[in-house]
Amino acid sequence: MNLIKYTFLITSFLFFLIKNSFACEIKARVSVVGNEFPAIQTVGAGAKKCKGAEVKTNLTADHQKINVAGMSSEPAEYTSAIVANTSIVALLNNDLIRPLDDLVKKHGSKLKKNQLITINGNVMAVAFMANAQHLVYRKDILEKLNISVPKTYEEMLSAAKKIRTSGLAKNPVGGAYKAGWNLAQEFNNMFIGYGGKHFKGNTPEPNVNSDAGIKALNMMKSLSEYMNPDFLTHDSNATNAEFRAGNVILMNMWGSRAATLTDADGVSDAVKKGMDIAGPMTVGGGNIPASTLFWDGWTVAKKISDTEAEATFIAMMNAIDPSIIKDDKVRKQAVWLLDGYTPTDAARGVFAAAKMNTTPYPMLPYAGLMHSAIGAEIADFMQGKENAKKTLSDIEDAYRAAAKEKGFL
Repeated sequence: MNLIKYTFLITSFLFFLIKNSFACEIKARVSVVGNEFPAIQTVGAGAKKCKGAEVKTNLTADHQKINVAGMSSEPAEYTSAIVANTSIVALLNNDLIRPLDDLVKKHGSKLKKNQLITINGNVMAVAFMANAQHLVYRKDILEKLNISVPKTYEEMLSAAKKIRTSGLAKNPVGGAYKAGWNLAQEFNNMFIGYGGKHFKGNTPEPNVNSDAGIKALNMMKSLSEYMNPDFLTHDSNATNAEFRAGNVILMNMWGSRAATLTDADGVSDAVKKGMDIAGPMTVGGGNIPASTLFWDGWTVAKKISDTEAEATFIAMMNAIDPSIIKDDKVRKQAVWLLDGYTPTDAARGVFAAAKMNTTPYPMLPYAGLMHSAIGAEIADFMQGKENAKKTLSDIEDAYRAAAKEKGFL
């Protein structure tokens, strides 16, 4: 092969590589706000690979505290919010996100039908993963003490007592019980497990001050007696840190955290080899899992230009391109709703939750108000400052005040 022909081929090949490495071209700024766990970090990194304009991400555990304010300005600070069943409601209530139907037609050919979150006939979000909370445990410790894997919260309490008595762990139970959103979600799980309904029929009337509500609070209090005394400050990150350190043996944890739970530096071989996963637990003799099914996805802000909206859609499509799951590390990060995804070992808990007909978190316009009221009121009960009936009454009063202000009641 002569030198000229060889040079031509090399130049053509390099041009091909450069062209394809910059395949995602955008014409306007993109700014993304969302949670911080590994799968969402992967999505954020994928959006930032686009060229032609600046792409910023703000991935933080406090995303729900800032996304509404950040999308309310003119123009919106954030052009996209990564959301779940829970957090999309506040954006919908405040009319902060736009229908995506036209952009789906233009740039969404790779999307599957189950990724299109449709509300009142309009596509309002694009889902990229499923999620649920389920049991994560140390199989080596349970086997050592001849304890069966808990299938109910009652069995979890019994196992926790045996583990503490054995001296292998002082506070063997973990959970994301941080006061506020996390604590409210744990109540929601338990309340649903006892057959509770948050609202009366198809109305916004509250219905948590009930026998199911009292049982849910009492079970949470019983579990907390086997937790770190600072449990009201422990979100998912802090709870996982306790598991990694070998302090927690049994916990109700998000499936999105399972694959990378033991990847951190300093985790002992005992914890790495001993960790295992099971489906969500039931409670009170019921057959409904004390958990909720979630999806995570992304939205596009309403208060931005059409050019920015299109750039955001293109960048987020690049972020969830099915090619990302060819990376085995990424594939393990979530139960991806992408073409070509096959379940990993770490996805067993979420798949079990779906198989057990776990209740989806409600996308009702007033569900977020109830969630906030629960999170604000039950810390006092968990600290022994008031009884269950008073706490549930306070939740309904706080919810009613917020619902009346928003015009739901």
